[in-house]
Amino acid sequence: MTPLQGRFPERQLLETFTGTVRDGRSAALVLIGEAGIGKTRLLDHAAATAGDLRIARTAGAESESHLGFSGLHQLLRPFLDRMDRLPDPQRSALATAFGLVTASPPDLFLVGLAALTLLADAAADLPVICLVDDAHWLDRESLGVLAFLGRRLGADGLGLLIAARDEPGARAVLRGLDTHPLDGLAGDDARGLIASAAAGRLDARVAGRIAAESGGNPLALIEMTAALSPDQLAGGSVLPEFLPIGDSLEAHFARQVRLLPADTRQFLLLVAAAPPGDSAVLWRAASRLGLAPTAADEAVSQGILLPELALRHPLIRSAAYTTATPAERRAVHLALGETIEHDPGRRAWHLAESVVGLDDGVAGQLEQAAERARTRGGYATQGAFLSRAAELTSDGPLRARRFLAATRPYMLVGDIATAARRLDQATPGLDSPALKAAGQRARATIEWYSSGVAAKAPALLLDAVQRFSPLDDGTVREMLWEAMIAGLISGRHTAGVTLADIADVALKTPGPPTLAGFLLDAFAMRTVGDFDRAVPLLRDAVAAMRTGDLGASSEPLTSVGSWAALEVWDDEGFGAVLDRMDAFARGQGALHALKSTLDVVAAWRTITGRFAAAEAVHDEADQVAAAIGLPGNGVEHRLELLAWQGREAESRAAAEFTERVWATELRYGVLGNHASYATVILELGLGRYPEALAAARPLLDEDTIGIGNRVLTDVIEAGVRAGDRAAAEFAFERLSERAPASGTPWALGLLARGRALLAGDGAESHYAEAADLLGRTAVRTELARTHLVHGEWLRRRGRRTDARDQLRTAYDLFLGFGAAAFAERARVELRATGESARKRDDPAPATLTPQELQVATLAAGGATNTEIATRLFITASTVEYHLNKIFRKLGLTSRRQIAGRLGSFPGAS
Repeated sequence: MTPLQGRFPERQLLETFTGTVRDGRSAALVLIGEAGIGKTRLLDHAAATAGDLRIARTAGAESESHLGFSGLHQLLRPFLDRMDRLPDPQRSALATAFGLVTASPPDLFLVGLAALTLLADAAADLPVICLVDDAHWLDRESLGVLAFLGRRLGADGLGLLIAARDEPGARAVLRGLDTHPLDGLAGDDARGLIASAAAGRLDARVAGRIAAESGGNPLALIEMTAALSPDQLAGGSVLPEFLPIGDSLEAHFARQVRLLPADTRQFLLLVAAAPPGDSAVLWRAASRLGLAPTAADEAVSQGILLPELALRHPLIRSAAYTTATPAERRAVHLALGETIEHDPGRRAWHLAESVVGLDDGVAGQLEQAAERARTRGGYATQGAFLSRAAELTSDGPLRARRFLAATRPYMLVGDIATAARRLDQATPGLDSPALKAAGQRARATIEWYSSGVAAKAPALLLDAVQRFSPLDDGTVREMLWEAMIAGLISGRHTAGVTLADIADVALKTPGPPTLAGFLLDAFAMRTVGDFDRAVPLLRDAVAAMRTGDLGASSEPLTSVGSWAALEVWDDEGFGAVLDRMDAFARGQGALHALKSTLDVVAAWRTITGRFAAAEAVHDEADQVAAAIGLPGNGVEHRLELLAWQGREAESRAAAEFTERVWATELRYGVLGNHASYATVILELGLGRYPEALAAARPLLDEDTIGIGNRVLTDVIEAGVRAGDRAAAEFAFERLSERAPASGTPWALGLLARGRALLAGDGAESHYAEAADLLGRTAVRTELARTHLVHGEWLRRRGRRTDARDQLRTAYDLFLGFGAAAFAERARVELRATGESARKRDDPAPATLTPQELQVATLAAGGATNTEIATRLFITASTVEYHLNKIFRKLGLTSRRQIAGRLGSFPGAS
C-alpha cells in the first residue's frame, strides 16, 4: 500500500479524534470529499494508528443500497452476542430490524438507541472506533441510525468516523455532525505521491502538470502516473492531451477492465454485483456461470482486485458494471439470484435484475420481500421492492396497486418526490372506488408534505370520500380524521371546504371505536356548535387517549388530540394524556412524535405556572430535534412562554415572525392563532387592555378548537377594563353556556371570575368562589390572575388592607412563576395600597446544562442510570458522566442529596 502522503491537518484531526475515544469520551467526525480524494486511506490510517482500540467497520455498496439495515448489520455483527444485555424494547427493535425475530416494525430511532447501547456496552470493555466508508451508498435506514448514533454520543469511549462523497442525500442525513471537507494534495505532498508511484526518473515539469491537472486528487495522481510510460514520466516523450482525471478517471478504470480477458471481466462483474463479504455465494455463482477459480488471477496480478477478492476502489466496481453488456449483467444477476438461499430479499432483487420485460413470478417474490422489509422497519427497501415488482407485473390493475402501495413507504422515509412519481404511475390503472380514494388520499398527503401547506388537503380528502363510493366506513372515518387534522392546522386558510363541511359528513358516518374515531366525533360535534352534546364525546376522547390503544400514534395526535381536554377545561385529564403520550413515544423510540409531545408538554408547564420547567422541556425538544437531524424549535414554539414572562420585545418579534411566515406564507392558521393568543397574554400582563381586546377579537369570532374556549376569560377581563362591556358580556354568555356543561373546577372557577369582573359591587363572593375552585386545579396562572383582579377590585373600592392580601398573594405567585409583567402589574397595585413588594433575594444557583438538569431531576426521582439513559436516548455511561459533573457543581457526594438541592435550580419543578 502506498504510504499516506502529507495530510498533516487530517492526521492531527484523527489523532485528536482517537485520543478522545482512548480517554473514554466519544467523538463523531464526517470526512467529505470527491471520489479518489483519500477518504478510505484516512480511515485506514485511523485504524492503523488506533493501537489498542477495537475497530469495527462497515462500508456502503451501491449494489446493497436498497437492502434495509444491511450496512448497520455489517457494523454490529461482531457485537451481536451482547444483544441479551439490551433493555427489552431495544433488543426487540434491533432483532426485528435484522430479521432475527418477527414483531411490529420498530421505530428507526429505537433501533438507533439499541445500536448505541450495544456499542457502549462493548466500549465499556475496550473503547471502540466505528469506521464507515462510502456512507453515501449505505441503505437509508443504516445511514439514519448512524447519524442518530453520532448525534447522541457522550462519555462512552465510542468513535464514529464516516467517509462520504459530497452528495445532497448523505449530507442531509448527516446534518449536525462535525464535518471536515477534504481537498486535494498540494505542492510537495502531491509531488511526493507522484514520485512514490513512479518506477523511474520523474521530470519536474511532468510532475507539475500531473499535480495541476489532477487537482491534487490522490487517486488521480497515482493512476495518472501508472498510466504514463517511463519515458513520458522522465520527460522524454509527449504526454497525452487528456490525462485520467475527474470524470475521465472512471473511463480510465473502464479501459483497464476492458483490457482484461473475458472470463476475468465476467468475474469482476460478479464481484461488483455480489453481496460484499460473502465468498460462498460468490464462488457458487461463479461455478454456475462456468467460471474457473483462476478467472480472478489476472485482475489480482494487475492490482485491480485485491487478494481477498475485494475491488481496489469503488470506481472500479462502477467501471466493471457499466462496461458490461446488458446481457452480461442479467446473466450475473440470474446466477446470484439462483445461488442465494437464505436471504429472500437479495434473491428476489437479483432475479428481478435478470429479467427482460415482465415476470409475474419474480414480481410476486419481490412483493413478499417488500412485506418482510416492512415488518423490519425497512421502509425504503419496501418502497424499492414494490416499485420493481410493479414494473415486472403484467396485469394492469395489479401493477397500479403495487405502485400505489409503494407511495406510503416512500412518504414514511421522507422521499416525497419518489412517492409522487409512484402515485403518478399508479393513478391511470386504479380500477375501484377504494383504490381511487386511496390514491387521492395519498395525493393529499403528498401535496401537504411537498409544499409544507396543509390548506389543500381537507378538500382533496373530503372529495375522495364523497366521490369514490362505496367505501367502507373505517376507511372513510380515517380520511375524515386526516381532513379534520389538516383543517384544524390550516384553520382560516383551509381551501375549498370548511371544518363544518367535514364535521357534517363525519357525524353522518359511524365507524369503529378507534382513538381517532373518538376524537373525530368530539371535534365534529364541537365544530357544528352543539357544545352540550360535544362534552361527553370530548370526555370519551380524553378517556381513550388515557387508556386506549395508541397503535401507531403520530405527531398530530398529541398536538391536536390533546385539545379535547382543553375544550372541557380538564386539567387532570390533560396532564395525564401528556404523560401517557410522552411515555409511549419514549418507549417506542418515536422521536418525531416525542418532539411534538414535548412542545405540548412545555405549553402545559407554562399554563400551570412552571415556567422554568417549560424552558427545560423546550430545551429537551431542541435536543430531540438535533438527535433526528432537524433544526431546533423556532420562536413560534416558545411564544406563549415569552408572553407570560413579559419579555415584550422578544414576544412581539416572535409573534410577528409567526404570523408572517407560518400563518401567512405557509398558511398554518393554528400558529397564527397561537401568536394572537400570546399577544393577548402579553398585553394583559402589561395592562394594555384595548390592545389585548383587539388581539383577542379574531379568536373570539373564529372560536377554534383548542383556543376558542381559552380566550373567553381574557376577552371578559380586557373588555371590562377597556370599557367594551358588550364584548365582555358576549364572551361571558358563551362561557356561561359551556363551563357548566364541563363542570370541572377549572371551568367553573373561570366562570366565577368572569361573573365577578362583570358584577361590580356584588363581586366579592364570586371572586372567593373563583379562587376556591381554581385552587383545586393545576392551572396556577389562572389562580394568580384571580387574586390579582380581586385585589385590583378591592383597591379601587378603598379596601386597602383586604386588597394587600390578594395582591401580595398574586405578586408572590407571579414572581415565583417568572411572570415579570403580571408581577409588575401586581407590584404597582400593591404600592398603591401603601405597601412595597418584597424583592426576592435568592442566591444565584450554579448553572446546570439542560441535559444535566434532566439527569438530575430523574435521578432525584429515583430513576436508575439505565432508566435515565433509556428515557433521554443516551447511554448509561453518559448519565454517569453527567452525574459526576452535577455532584461537582452542586457540591454533593451522592445522588440521595440531589432532591434537596434542585428547588433552586431552573427547570427542576
